[in-house]
This record gives sequence, structure tokens and C-alpha cells, in this order.
Amino acid sequence: QVQLVESGGGLVQAGGSLRLSCAASGSILSISVMGWYRQAPGKQRELVATVTSPSRTNYTDSVKGRFTISRDNAKNTVALQMNSLKPEDTAVYYCNAEIATRTWNVYGIYWGQGTQVTVSS
Repeated sequence: QVQLVESGGGLVQAGGSLRLSCAASGSILSISVMGWYRQAPGKQRELVATVTSPSRTNYTDSVKGRFTISRDNAKNTVALQMNSLKPEDTAVYYCNAEIATRTWNVYGIYWGQGTQVTVSS
């Protein structure tokens, strides 16, 4: 059993910053890609950023230069530092990871429960 638990969402004014964190726990053998997705009301879920192991990062164009993704392999965590936030960044943010478990030793996709980020203008 694997769980992803997010924290750090909230309400912030435009131009402000928030830091999201996600911790993976359970019977984990290895983690390949970790990332963040978001879903705004009435829109499809979209990729925000991913980080591989070793740390190669990828960002959607709208957050480049403002968001930074990082991971701690020893702790099985991934973080998203969000600066210069805009109202259009308002969404539920989901942690995502490709994890191989000790039971099956094959990679599966896991999601967190989501954390709300609201940016006021």
C-alpha cells in the first residue's frame, strides 16, 4: 500500500508565495518520476512540473521562472515552491508519483488527495 500526502495549500494574494509538499509512504521499492498537476474548476487536470531521479525537471510554460520543483530521495518527498502567484494559478494541486512497490516490483501511478491553492487578485 502506497500513500501520497500533500500539505501547504492555502489562500494568498497575487504576487505572493506558497510551498507545497508531498510525502510518499508505504511499501516503496523505488520512485522514478514525481510531479505536480493541477485542476481548476471546469478545466482538465494539467501537468505543472515533474522531476526525475536523478533530478531532471520539466515545467509547463505558464509556470516557468516562477515555480521550482525539488525532491528528496532519502525522504521520498517532493516540493513545489510557487512564487509570483497569479489568480490563474488557482486550482487544486495534486501530487503524482511513479512508484514500484516491494510487493510487485512494477511501476504504478499514484496520486495524492489534492490541496487547494487560491490566489486572490
